[in-house]
Amino acid sequence: MPGLIGKKLGMTSIYSASGKNIPCTILEVGPCVVTQVRTLEKDGYSAIQLGYGERSEKRTSKAMQGHFKRAGVSLMRKLVEFKGFKEEVKQGDALKIEDVFNEGEYVSVAGKSKGKGFQGVVKRHGFAGVGQATHGQHNRLRAPGSIGAASTPSRVFKGMRMAGQMGNSRVTIENLEIVKILAEEGVMIVKGAVPGHKGSTVEIRKPEA
Repeated sequence: MPGLIGKKLGMTSIYSASGKNIPCTILEVGPCVVTQVRTLEKDGYSAIQLGYGERSEKRTSKAMQGHFKRAGVSLMRKLVEFKGFKEEVKQGDALKIEDVFNEGEYVSVAGKSKGKGFQGVVKRHGFAGVGQATHGQHNRLRAPGSIGAASTPSRVFKGMRMAGQMGNSRVTIENLEIVKILAEEGVMIVKGAVPGHKGSTVEIRKPEA
């Protein structure tokens, strides 16, 4: 799936032609630099590696510095591989938002969701809690209750809904409509919400044809 790397700037809302208020997310997309071209003969598959953002030499390993030097590009903060590019590209080319996307298309946006730390079952899974608080429940109102494990099976089944780490994981939202593209600013406005906090890096991909 061809695509580009970008950054989440925040959310807003716009009015449609019919006067409906549509919640939207503003994304800064590209420009992305081609840092490597994967070929079927050399790598076993076809893809292009794109770089986005700037990175200081201090925070870049020697191996990655050599990788960028061979490509003839500056140090990049984020690298992602994309398959399915029909256009012929070579190392060092810069891809902009208008080279890949058009208004009215549907895209998938992937990013890392906001981390919410260690949370209980009420917040993490929507449990109702014990409920009635009139019979001396004390501190059991938000407890998970029994999980069904006794001497048989003598273990907790995998996937049991329990308290634990919430958020801070890769999330992909599919079929987001591109409402508007501001090519000069390199900005895309998509309908709906996108995972991650303001300023977080996201991957925008076109669906497979």
